[in-house]
Amino acid sequence: MKLLAMGKLLTLTGLSLVFSIGHAAYPDRPIKIVTPFAAGSGPDANAREAANELQKQLGVSVVIENKPGASGEIGNAAAARAKPDGYTLLIGSTSTLSIQPHLYKKSDIDIEKDFVPVSLMGVMNTGLIANPQVKMKDMQDLIARLKAKPESFNFGTMGAGSYSHLSAQWFGIVTGTKPVLIPYSTTTPFSDLMAGQVQFVFDALPAAIGAVQTGKLKLLAITGDQRHPNFPNVPTFAELGLKNFEPLAWQGLLAPAGTPPEVINKLGVAMQKMTENKALADKWEKLYGGKLIGSSPEEFKKFITEDSAKWLKIIRHAGIETD
Repeated sequence: MKLLAMGKLLTLTGLSLVFSIGHAAYPDRPIKIVTPFAAGSGPDANAREAANELQKQLGVSVVIENKPGASGEIGNAAAARAKPDGYTLLIGSTSTLSIQPHLYKKSDIDIEKDFVPVSLMGVMNTGLIANPQVKMKDMQDLIARLKAKPESFNFGTMGAGSYSHLSAQWFGIVTGTKPVLIPYSTTTPFSDLMAGQVQFVFDALPAAIGAVQTGKLKLLAITGDQRHPNFPNVPTFAELGLKNFEPLAWQGLLAPAGTPPEVINKLGVAMQKMTENKALADKWEKLYGGKLIGSSPEEFKKFITEDSAKWLKIIRHAGIETD
């Protein structure tokens, strides 16, 4: 009887071991984050920051796989086709998730159906960046001059449908002006901005914060609820009466649709703990001109929905189509 009982115990123990191995706690192997941006770019750097924080929290290696091209379509598609087990994730942004889906209607990717939001990582304020030689009293003076002689000023953009292009269009809508836009499809406009070939550029602060600090460029106003700590004399657009002008650059983490809820929640909790990294939080505030944010999956889903609706309104108003 003792031998029989011991045999049953060994059998149960063996089954338990097999079950545990077959259902190992997530994660038990390296995680890959697909980023639809080129290595060395700003969004790529943000993706690597997220990877480092997840690695600390989850205890496994987290690697970046760069898949740039087709305005984010290539990277998005690669992540959407991955097995929904939590081991392949996606870094999304304003451009790839809030803007591009409205521009490329022939896309095979449906952001809402193909992905599950995990967590917003952070937001970066957008600035109206100018050549230092541009003379004006204030924003109202600029708006008045744009209405009187719009051809007197040029706004550089990264090309049709880009973040900088649509931000300029948004500015034109809320101010009742028609900015003259100069597209730069293969290069950035910042060299020409510093040389005075174009007078203004709308972009997230990381693109120009160094040049502004050295006086090579001038920051006229920024989005956001409060002034930037590095530029206390620069007003927000809301302060200047443009409360409906609120483009924000952001990055966030998503997973393929079908990823188990318990995995999504574990990833979400890990991302939320990023804000405890004071050095990284300070970097986002002082260097990026933004704020590090770790949100719940539900909060991030709501954020994407609302942000996407804002950009769709601008795209439709401007009549922009790229397909």
